[in-house]
Amino acid sequence: MFTRVLLVEDEPLIAMMLEDFLDALDRQCAGTADCVAAAMPLVEAGGFDCAILDVNLRGGEKSWPIAKELAQRGIPFIFATGGGDDMLADEFRGRPVLQKPFTMDGVEKVLSAL
Repeated sequence: MFTRVLLVEDEPLIAMMLEDFLDALDRQCAGTADCVAAAMPLVEAGGFDCAILDVNLRGGEKSWPIAKELAQRGIPFIFATGGGDDMLADEFRGRPVLQKPFTMDGVEKVLSAL
């Protein structure tokens, strides 16, 4: 079971809600970041089993560089989006997606499916 989860989410309230969901699901938030620049050092430092990446970050930034680095390191990740699968870059189609609005059940299902 993946217990330590890195969160990349640019909305503080959503990030806090996800942290609460992880805690209720007996998992740990291993760190949070709200942009690519803040996430990359956390990825390099490691210490987590998987990640949840918001597709669209602040300023129109996409989480693709983080996803590429995680894929290269063999670390599983989930995309979080309010859009459909067509919101994903072609190279990431088929990766697990967590649809917004989030529910605890949805988070549990997607983490368990990893």
